[in-house]
Order: sequence, then C-alpha cells, then structure tokens
Amino acid sequence: MEMVKLTIDGLELEVPKGTTVLEAARRVGINIPSLCYLKDVNCSSSCRVCVVEVGPRLIASCTLAAENGMNIKTNTPKVREARRTVVELLLSNHKRECTTCSRSENCELQSISRELNIRDIRFEGEKIKADVDDSSTSVVRDQEKCILCGRCIGACGNIQTVHAIDFAKRGFNTIVSPAYQKPLSESVCINCGQCIIACPVGALTEKESISDVWKALNDPNKYVVVQTAPAVRVALGEEFGLPIGSRVTGRMVTALRKLGFNNVFDTDFAADLTIMEEGTELLKRLNNGGTLPLMTSCCPGWVKFVEHNYPNMLDNLSTCKSPHEMEGAVIKSYFAKKIGVDPNNIVVVSIMPCVAKKFENQREELSNENLQDVDIVLTTRELGQMIKEAGIDFVNLKNEEFDNPLGESTGAAVIFGATGGVAEAALRTVFELTAGKELDTIDYTVARGLDGIKEARIELPNGVVVNTAIAHGLGNARKLMDMIANGEKDLQFIEVMACPGGCVNGGGQPIVNSKMKEEIDIKAERAKSIYDEDKELPIRKSHKNPYIKQIYDEFLGEPNGHLSHELLHTHYVKRNRY
Repeated sequence: MEMVKLTIDGLELEVPKGTTVLEAARRVGINIPSLCYLKDVNCSSSCRVCVVEVGPRLIASCTLAAENGMNIKTNTPKVREARRTVVELLLSNHKRECTTCSRSENCELQSISRELNIRDIRFEGEKIKADVDDSSTSVVRDQEKCILCGRCIGACGNIQTVHAIDFAKRGFNTIVSPAYQKPLSESVCINCGQCIIACPVGALTEKESISDVWKALNDPNKYVVVQTAPAVRVALGEEFGLPIGSRVTGRMVTALRKLGFNNVFDTDFAADLTIMEEGTELLKRLNNGGTLPLMTSCCPGWVKFVEHNYPNMLDNLSTCKSPHEMEGAVIKSYFAKKIGVDPNNIVVVSIMPCVAKKFENQREELSNENLQDVDIVLTTRELGQMIKEAGIDFVNLKNEEFDNPLGESTGAAVIFGATGGVAEAALRTVFELTAGKELDTIDYTVARGLDGIKEARIELPNGVVVNTAIAHGLGNARKLMDMIANGEKDLQFIEVMACPGGCVNGGGQPIVNSKMKEEIDIKAERAKSIYDEDKELPIRKSHKNPYIKQIYDEFLGEPNGHLSHELLHTHYVKRNRY
C-alpha cells in the first residue's frame, strides 16, 4: 500500500494514499469539525465547516486528499474565524428553537456552535419560510431547520437509491424537497428513515405518536398491550447513556410495566410464528412449482420499494405479514378470546426500530374485521422519551420477563434484528422440517456478516438445493433485483432488509453523531448483542417454541392453513414509480 507523509499542526504522520486530511487528522486525535461529511454516506465539502489552512488557502478537509509534503494547520486565527463565520451564517437562517427541538443536546450544529464558542449571531436577515411537511405517516420535514448539508440526500440516493428527495431551486432559495416540491407522501419515499439518522439537526424526525399512547394508557375502557422488536433491546440503553449495543431486555420490560401497559409481549414470538408460516410457504413453493425466488416480507420499507420499483415481482414476496403485524392479529383474536376482552377495546402498541412501521400499520391490507392489527407504532427513540417523561430511573431497573403466551420466543426470533437473521432462522427450521428429525446444526454463519450481498448454495436433507441471497441497504437490493431481472442469478430464497445492517440500524433507532460513527461500527456492535442473546436462550429454533406449538394446536390448526391465511397473510399493491 502506497503511503504519503504530511504534517498536521506540527505533527508528522504517514497515512495510506487516498486518505483525506480530515480522516488523517482524526486518526491522531486532532478534531476538525464537520457537518456535511458523513462516513460512507456523504462527502461533498458543501458546508465548509471543516476548512484547514494549506499555505495561503483555506480548503475543505473532508475532500482534500493527503499528499506528500503537505503542511496542514487546523487551529489558526484564520481557520477559527472562517469556521465561526460559516456556522453563524448557518444559524442566521436556522429556526433556533433549541430548547424544544427533538434533537436538543444531540444536535451536531448545536455541538459545533458550542465548540466554536459562538454566543451571538452577527448576521441577521431574511430567513427561509416554509410549512412543515407532515403529510407522511412516518417522516416529518421542517425546511426551516434544514442546513442544506446534503446528508439526507446522500442517504436516500447514494445508499438507498430511492431518490425521493434532492436539492431544488437555487441560491438563497435552495431547499431539499421531493420532485416538483410535492409533499413527501406523494413521492417514492419508502419510509425507511435513513434520512432521519443522517440529518445532523432536527430538520427530519419521525411522526411522533407518544401522546396517542399516553391517551390510550389513561383510558379506563382500553386494554393496552405493547410488543417490542428484537433490535430495540440492543439500542434502547443508548438513550440513557449506556454503551452502544448494550442489551437491556429485562430493564425494558420492567419500564414498560411501569408505564402502565396491561401486557408486555415480545414481537419475537411472532418472529417464530413468521418462520413457521414463511418456512412452510418456501417448502410449498419449492415442492409445488410456486413463484420463485421467495422474497422475505418482514421489512415494510423493502416491501414498498418493490411495490414502487419492481411491481412485476410482487408475487415473489412472501404473503406473510411482518412479525409485529402477525402479533397484533393474534392479540386481537387468539389472546382476546383467552382473556375475554372485546378486540374493539384492545389497543396494540408496537415498539419498533423502524419508522416505516408507522406506514405499515396503517395499510388497509393489514387488518381483520375492520380492525387494524396494530394501532400505534413507537420508535426506540419515542419509547426512550416516554420513559424519561415518566421519571423512571431506567439504568437502575431490575430485570423482568415478558408475559406469556405471546412473550416466549427463541434465539431464531432474536436474530431477526440483524441482516441475515431471517434467513438463518428460516434455515434452522426448514432443515429440520425437511429432515423429519432434530439436527445438531444451529448456527448458519453463511447468513451472517455485513457484506452488502451474500450468497450461499444450500442443500436441504431431501436433496433440494436452495440458492439463497441476502441483501441489506436498498442500493444492494436494487443490484440484486436487477441481476435477477437480467437472468444473471438463479435463486430460490432472498432476504432483504431496507436499512444497512438490518433493523439494528433502523431509522427509529437512537441517533449517533457522525464522529462516533467513525470510531465505532454501530451496526456490528448492536448485531453482536443480538447474536449473544441468541446463544444464551434455551431454545434456538422457532418450531421448538412451546407456545408456538400451543397456538397451532388450540387455534390456528397448521402453518399456511385456512385460518393462518386469514389472519397472518396479506397481499401487496402496485405503486407509482415517480
């Protein structure tokens, strides 16, 4: 590897050729502030906050490649004044409601202003005026807070290849907007929320539903049930200062009980249920000549992406509802009968790492007898806020267990939170159902890892070969889908998660600032905790869950049976491509 030598603030260092000055400085502990730069997402040198002095010139360090003999100065009066001026200009056209902003104390503009010791704004003039776009079920856009850094555009276009938003207009009037300045709800947005976790300020947030949950909890006529997705338990602790990836399953359950929910269930139960339904569906398609490849349907962002971009492949999607929707359907049927409560009086709240679930739970296709399967979706961040509002000392809570029968789950269900987890969970069950006996194999590590697209040739015990592909991040999914469309791939099973890394990096997870993302692989840390929990659970295969067996014996009958199709399966719709 070719190396280059340079000097930064009198410190001589050697870095690989192609390294930017910003990266080189941060490697040796020299802090250069930045706003538009976000590792692997956006690098445009548009904000100019990261300028450094190179000879007589000020140059943005995020796009400046290190070269031999460079003498970089990052802390001169000229540099400090330039940075301060840039940030003051940004603030002069920024809706400064810091005390009430959702990103207060976790805002990168706020942090940089503090670091640069900005106490007054020298520049006051005309400000952009724009209505808040809250048309989407999932994402709220406040253009008056936008600093035009472009990070949301990078996440949506470069990583997800959705291109729902871009820069529009020119000069002072420049904005970030869907095509033709239409509302976000009329765009091709798939509600993944990657724009939210890329945004350094509060210009993009989830559509908050906290007040709806408080209202339900305070209504004596409502029986309020909550369920939590697997990825929430390895991220919620970050909202209370715990290290990235801390597992807080037991404390989370305790906190939810303290908030007043009648029952605290685990979406992992329905993940086990999904494996029974989807695994059986795969075997039927393999054996009976059904539409292949079978594509997973757990991720609503991915499903909507297919509806917009690949409508000719809608039949390839599994008809299974996503796990939390299955759980909601079961709560309002099976569980309602068990406890003798009218389903009309049951409110199902889902705690999800995902803002696309806020769109999903309102789909007409995900209802039964005029009742939506799930009534309200909260993100991990929203749950953290509720716990803080209630004055609960989360860090020091004792561990409690989920309620049964819809709280018992297996290791196979837990790993749904990481990319490859659904495929691995399915393999654990499909292998044994095909073999007709218990197998020792548990860990199908071929499905693990953060490669954008993973492929494996898997031979089932009956000799049937299942060519499998796993993709995460919709840019990778698009590549895979285009290869299938062009006849370059012969696959029988595909797992896709819209968010890079899977649900652990969902758009509703705690927001980590750009510097921390350079130091820690957030996706890997949270995924590691997911797999650690899997290893510690006594049952690690979905079909071994005793409560799964019970619900089929008492209620559903058999996987893919008549009642299962009525409650647990759905269909999809073709959507506009532009």
